[in-house]
Amino acid sequence: MTFRHGAALRRPLAALVGELREGDELIVVDNASGDATPDVAAEVAPAARVLRNAENAGFPAACNVGAATASGDLLVFLNPDAAVAPGWREAIARPLDDRLGWAAWQALVSAEEGRVVNTRGGVVHFTGIAWAGGAGEPLGQPARRTSSSPSAPQTRTSADPASAPGFVSGACLAIPRAEFERLGGFAGDFFLYHEDVDLSLRVKLAGGTLGVAADALVDHDYDFDKGPAKWRYLERNRWATLIRTFPASLLLLLAPALLATELAVTASAMANGWLGQKVRAKLDVLGALPRLWRERREIQASREVSAGEFASAFTAELDSPHLGAASRSRVLGALLRGYWRVVLRLLGA
Repeated sequence: MTFRHGAALRRPLAALVGELREGDELIVVDNASGDATPDVAAEVAPAARVLRNAENAGFPAACNVGAATASGDLLVFLNPDAAVAPGWREAIARPLDDRLGWAAWQALVSAEEGRVVNTRGGVVHFTGIAWAGGAGEPLGQPARRTSSSPSAPQTRTSADPASAPGFVSGACLAIPRAEFERLGGFAGDFFLYHEDVDLSLRVKLAGGTLGVAADALVDHDYDFDKGPAKWRYLERNRWATLIRTFPASLLLLLAPALLATELAVTASAMANGWLGQKVRAKLDVLGALPRLWRERREIQASREVSAGEFASAFTAELDSPHLGAASRSRVLGALLRGYWRVVLRLLGA
């Protein structure tokens, strides 16, 4: 998916074209950029199918459009500012070719021209807050393990649920087309952010395993700060994911923690100048509740795992550098771990 990337698209698209084999499809979906972006795509990748949306429908909706026109067995979604490394094509397809049993997986994504990790597999807190695992670590540095954190970058030869990431990153996400269609694709109404978390949790609800193809390398021109509106999308879509994917028994046990988190996030929004975005996120969720409950019923009706099995993939740790003082508080950390142990015990996990 592209939106006003213009000349910045040349390098990552040229790298991608150099990796493709005969028979591979390259589909570029432009979200009504209104500039030369689709022309650049057609110039750099003349064999690509360039689809032009009439409006900016957002990242997940554009990905769904591209997937609907694809005919291959494996779908790979790639951000327009993510440049693949040599050997990427073979490595990203290997989990399917080797029948590892993964339902979805991601590349090892770096940043700063390959110097540091952008994500080696996402981490999901039991409150629905999610972040990129290993962000900022020197590339190749062993991961700091928690009870639910993804393992360090390495080539895996089997599907191991215990070392699976909490979610796979949409910066470079691979999923068999049949699985993607069975799950209904991305949540198109999310517009931006958290759509990869939502899809990954639906994979887990359906009994699927996630993985990281750590020898498939992608360098992401990543900047966390994307303006105040980012917080609106993150909060709105976090709540939409909780409503859609969390089993009822888990939501009930998490109610006190979710209320406390809501108060803490609102206080943080007030202190850091994005309270207006937080209020808009609340209004968005309230307005979407009828649709979200309909989607919830459909998703939960096809659930293949127990609430305890689903919950076991989450972490109680707040070890993201973007969570500020909360990530450094030993008292808060101890309270969260104790609370989560009780929840897991009650769920039989």
